[in-house]
Amino acid sequence: MPTAIAVTSPDLVLAAADRHTPSAAVLHSAEGRGGRAEPYDLDRAIVEMHTLIEHHGYVIALCPASVPDLVVHRLHAVRSVLESDRIAILRPELPPLGLAVLVLQLRQLTMCDFSPGVLASAARLLAHYIYAGAVLGSVARLDRVPVSLTAHAKSWVPGAQFAVLATPQPELVRLTGPEPPLLSGPAFGTRMYYAAGQQPTDWITGTLAPAWQVQGAVETRLPAESGRWWATGKPGSPGKLAEFAAAIPDISVLYQLVSSVRREACHWCGLELIGDRCGFCAAPLADPPAPGAKPPGGRGSALAPATGLAAATALAPVTGPARAALPPAARP
Repeated sequence: MPTAIAVTSPDLVLAAADRHTPSAAVLHSAEGRGGRAEPYDLDRAIVEMHTLIEHHGYVIALCPASVPDLVVHRLHAVRSVLESDRIAILRPELPPLGLAVLVLQLRQLTMCDFSPGVLASAARLLAHYIYAGAVLGSVARLDRVPVSLTAHAKSWVPGAQFAVLATPQPELVRLTGPEPPLLSGPAFGTRMYYAAGQQPTDWITGTLAPAWQVQGAVETRLPAESGRWWATGKPGSPGKLAEFAAAIPDISVLYQLVSSVRREACHWCGLELIGDRCGFCAAPLADPPAPGAKPPGGRGSALAPATGLAAATALAPVTGPARAALPPAARP
């Protein structure tokens, strides 16, 4: 069975465009209800994760960066009780809808011949190619994207509207005026997903999507964490918000992108990885030993900061052989 991709909320599971892409497992014991993480039954959480490991061998669990720390703590507690090195816990700095798109891409790649370690570390690579943002009625409380004092002041003007790009590069524009500026878009083919809170999606579908030349726009439900991530409301009442995310939809392009990056063996847990950090144990890629140097005597050095070659090989967009994975228009 393919490596299991797990999420902490069912609204992070987007519908696939085909029948072959496996769904993601929802960790019900990690869900928060009513906007707060509830106390959970540890036995239930352990059984839930143990069942996934028994059926799939490895589990890659993803949760939004905005969820309460208690959600992440319980995932680490389950991994500790199970004493398993087959559970990866990832918390990418993507908005919730962007994270849902990343989850969909990882689900697609589980059907390929990638090892669990490569899949887990590929999440950092793929996140560089996800253009995720939102249309907001106010940026007064937004702290995940740089906001100028002028934008803060204009948030208090009635009818104010802002377009914000969180990844891959933060950007903020005001959508009032005769010709409001556009957000910087991808130079490669993408499909756009969008979801409405209490903000209309007209600008996303009528202006942004055509300007970015997306290969289709798909409406979906707004993740419960979106209001908290964008600081516009709370789960169940997201406020003036409409979220969007554009990403590579073609599995063949995703496959080439990941397979073009050199693979290494993690010196801590032994799994394959790409980039400079293992997705399962979070150990950085070790620098090659100096000529004539003795190999380290134990595992303790695995948590040292990545320097030299390890730091230089950090995943970055469209570098080295990864260029060939993108359509010609995308290559810089």
